[in-house]
Amino acid sequence: MSTPRAPRPEGGPVLARNSKARHDYHILETWEAGVVLSGTEIKSVRAGKVSLAEAFGTVRRGEVWLEGMTIAPYESRGYASHEPRRARKLLLQAREIRRLIGAVEQKGLTLIPLDVHLAKGRAKVTLALARGKKEHDKRETLKRRMAEREAARAMGRRR
Repeated sequence: MSTPRAPRPEGGPVLARNSKARHDYHILETWEAGVVLSGTEIKSVRAGKVSLAEAFGTVRRGEVWLEGMTIAPYESRGYASHEPRRARKLLLQAREIRRLIGAVEQKGLTLIPLDVHLAKGRAKVTLALARGKKEHDKRETLKRRMAEREAARAMGRRR
């Protein structure tokens, strides 16, 4: 039996999350994109054997690609297998791709995957247009979170 996963607001389970994305980047806009996978890849993704740790998106010849995503080989694969870190094509509508091309050409903007989830049995990636945070921005975010946490604790003690 598979392990239970946290449900997404849209309904499908989250299979992998990019934990450092919100720490390292300011998220400007998000899209949900389908991923072109082979047979053994989708079986590994459904088993949760996927990592987004070093993944990023690129735009090449009018297509959006996800590079650096690791999908472990499927255990019961037999003779057929896949390359774990190959570039995978993302499926978006043409107007979304045109918007991404214009945005990525701006200085300092990049495409990063936030999570991999299932929607109606298909693997989807939540892709974000993001700007990298400076070191002082990261420290500011940590300070703000600590202050909010302390305030919540103090409010909890009052009751």
